[in-house]
Amino acid sequence: MPTRAQVLERAAFLRSYFEAEGAQSVETPILQSAETLLDLYGEDIRGRAYVTTDALRGEQMLRPDFTVPVVQMHMDHGAEPARYTYSGEVFRRQEHDPDRANEYVQVGYEVFDRDNPAAADAEVFALIAKALNGLSLRAATGDIGILMAAVQGLKTSERRKAALMRHIWRPRRFRALLDRFSGRASVPPCRAELLVAADPMANAGTVIGKRRTDEIADRIAALREDAAAAPISEAEMLGLDTLLSVRETMPNALERLRDVAVDLPQIGPALTRLEARIGALRDRGVDVDRLDFEASYGRTSMEYYDGFVFGFYAERRPDLPPIATGGRYDALTRQLGNGAEIPAIGGVLRPGLILVLEEVAA
Repeated sequence: MPTRAQVLERAAFLRSYFEAEGAQSVETPILQSAETLLDLYGEDIRGRAYVTTDALRGEQMLRPDFTVPVVQMHMDHGAEPARYTYSGEVFRRQEHDPDRANEYVQVGYEVFDRDNPAAADAEVFALIAKALNGLSLRAATGDIGILMAAVQGLKTSERRKAALMRHIWRPRRFRALLDRFSGRASVPPCRAELLVAADPMANAGTVIGKRRTDEIADRIAALREDAAAAPISEAEMLGLDTLLSVRETMPNALERLRDVAVDLPQIGPALTRLEARIGALRDRGVDVDRLDFEASYGRTSMEYYDGFVFGFYAERRPDLPPIATGGRYDALTRQLGNGAEIPAIGGVLRPGLILVLEEVAA
């Protein structure tokens, strides 16, 4: 196993590599505001982060990643366009796999540029691929923005679309909601009885818990409104099923998704962006005809991404996590920008894993 000194030396080398490409080197505090991260990710982040309490600053988290603090820094006083690089430790709790590190070094590269998002996508992907050259890795790509566009354009209620958008990163819950909203799955009997009762609160007894009676009544009204909504059409469901199953090389995936657009025309603009990205990657020398594209890629681990996503994997070492990952997070800049926003994409590498693979190859 590589020593800490070796990992830090490789991290410094990678950081210098990105600096030579025009990136400004930045630092972020190890302790981050828990409030900001909880606002972005909800309580789920607690299961992955180390949380502590400060008498003056409230809840703090050991830095779970660099992207959020770098975005905050840029939105507060960054120039446009901007490119940043950084390196340092991140901390992730491990409750199920004792062999996975709970502290490790990341090196990252972030681009904030509104002029040509497709070119920025290709730039980040190509530079990280070049940094990993010689490691025999499989690159996987996707685009969460296509699925988001499909959901946002469904002919169903805004409440249902909001629920689906909220659970895009939880595939099993997302599928359960789709099946219920389309009528493929029935409403649970206990809920069905609640919805048809003339007065669901009759004989309910003493109200306990944190919800007030009026909040419960509002929730019941929302459930009744949902039950009265027309189901998502079978044509739209078939389009979503096909979209979620797409796993091809990039150009072939684009052709399949264009067929899907017959039933889901709302994904058209996202496909235009995918086509532009394919061209930009070609211009960067990437062999897109052999580059894998999975329409569902990134849905379980990349919660703030909303467009192009990618990862590099050592298929001969399935026990290892991704060697590098990245993606586009335009919406995150809007959430943290106090009214401002800018297209942005970034990626991170793990120098410790790079050294492990180099030892194996040697």
